Amino acid sequence: MPFVPEFIRAEIDSQSYQISVHADDERLADGLTIAELETALLDCEIIESYPEDARGESCLILGFVGERPVHVVCGRNRTGHLVLITVYLPAMPKWKDPYTRNR
Repeated sequence: MPFVPEFIRAEIDSQSYQISVHADDERLADGLTIAELETALLDCEIIESYPEDARGESCLILGFVGERPVHVVCGRNRTGHLVLITVYLPAMPKWKDPYTRNR
């Protein structure tokens, strides 16, 4: 089953998701609270899909905390629940804007 925003929202609403140690460290480094991260995930869009990732299907989502864009790479654990793999604030030099990689 491909990732869809409805799946992500349902996992956040039911508190059925996991956050990796790496994602939590990155969240803290960017000054994001769990509540802010959840807010970004509740109104998100998938901007890149990685269906063939060797570690399992994943995707890059974009959400906002106020005006601040937040990127989250999401996957699934062995039981099919959402896992937040990494969290970061998109910025130059890697990102031109929240939607566009700087290639």
